[in-house]
Amino acid sequence: MTTEPTWVADTVWWRVYPLGACGVLPEPPSGPVGPDEHRLLRLIPWLDHVVALGATGIALGPIFASTSHGYDTTDHLRIDPRLGTEEDFDTLAAAVHARGLRLELDGVFNHVGRAHPLAQAALAAGPESDESSWLRRDGDPGGRRFVPFEGHDSLLTLNHDDPRVRSLVIDTMRHWLDRGADAWRLDAAYAVPTSFWADVLPEVRRTHPDLWCEAEVIHGDYAAFVTDSTADTVTQYELWKALWSSINDRNLFELAWTLTRHDSMLATFAPVTFVGNHDVTRIASRIEDPRHLPHAIVALATLGGTPEIYAGDEFGLRALKEERAGGDDAIRPELPADPSTMTGDDGVLQLHRRLLRLRRDRPWLHRATTEQVSLTNEVGTFRTAAGRDAITVVLNLSDAPAALTPTGPLLDADDATLARPHEVAPHGWAVLGA
Repeated sequence: MTTEPTWVADTVWWRVYPLGACGVLPEPPSGPVGPDEHRLLRLIPWLDHVVALGATGIALGPIFASTSHGYDTTDHLRIDPRLGTEEDFDTLAAAVHARGLRLELDGVFNHVGRAHPLAQAALAAGPESDESSWLRRDGDPGGRRFVPFEGHDSLLTLNHDDPRVRSLVIDTMRHWLDRGADAWRLDAAYAVPTSFWADVLPEVRRTHPDLWCEAEVIHGDYAAFVTDSTADTVTQYELWKALWSSINDRNLFELAWTLTRHDSMLATFAPVTFVGNHDVTRIASRIEDPRHLPHAIVALATLGGTPEIYAGDEFGLRALKEERAGGDDAIRPELPADPSTMTGDDGVLQLHRRLLRLRRDRPWLHRATTEQVSLTNEVGTFRTAAGRDAITVVLNLSDAPAALTPTGPLLDADDATLARPHEVAPHGWAVLGA
């Protein structure tokens, strides 16, 4: 089992993509955003919303200098001028901590933007130069071509065998931890050798022992990645997919099967669980029957792991990710300066608040595992427990009521179920105590 900082046990992240939320991207009609607009400070009014929601931390998407979407970094030690200044970051970090929240940053350490000075120097000097050893070259004889990240010519992959890259990453992580960050998301961590992380992360923890690192990993053996890399956790894409597809297909056997894999991971680490992020279609658009959106939220709030709420999902925002240029824009919208003016579904917001309050009262859920009590395609009863602590969740996707057979106090349920004795309403759900 991995050793993670104790503060993570009751953590719920509110993840936001600042370049979108602060109105930098897509470029506003008025033209390019200037460096004197200090847009990063627009997030400060949202911090009280994060607290009221029941989250305990704010996880920022990329905020360092870049050319476009933030994942094409040009300077790891400078705040993107379109967002503001290093002093604006200090102000935001102080406001985050003043509310008792944690702060996570997004570290793009697999690749750099083509406009990064290191990339520009390598491109100018050529593949036989000392400058070129910062970047990975292809396997052709002589290795004369720098390797783009996943076919994106604007992103050039760093050479993680070069000790200078190791120093760059360590120095960057420490710099921003010293300025107020508590955690790092490691973007595209799956593309970096685990041996690199195993070398870098313990060295950073030597000076910052409370560091928590979330590695972006999409496919593969999650537990092995955590063990080999020494990251604290990975993004649980398997569970994300199973949640929405089992609900849409009314096939809770898929969810139950995935939970057996999820439980096996919890023996090693607590995965990051989510139903939405800045890279995927909004959960309110992904769930085909709107009556079943609450079921996904209930599952997220009650399963083992470290949950993340993607900014806007708590309002029931809808948007599709499209595989085209600008296809991420809809899922990364600008947020209003005043959270009280945010439009959306108040019922979804209140449901998030209720369920996150329930979770915060039960920090043992962080490492809890789940077993099937009863299961059909459309009705599932799941018991999630850690030692003597337990809750039972009933999900009903069917057109008929389902028996509420477990004993225990009814902690929360949909309105129709709350009005019924001993059964869960059609398309309803319930959470019971031990």
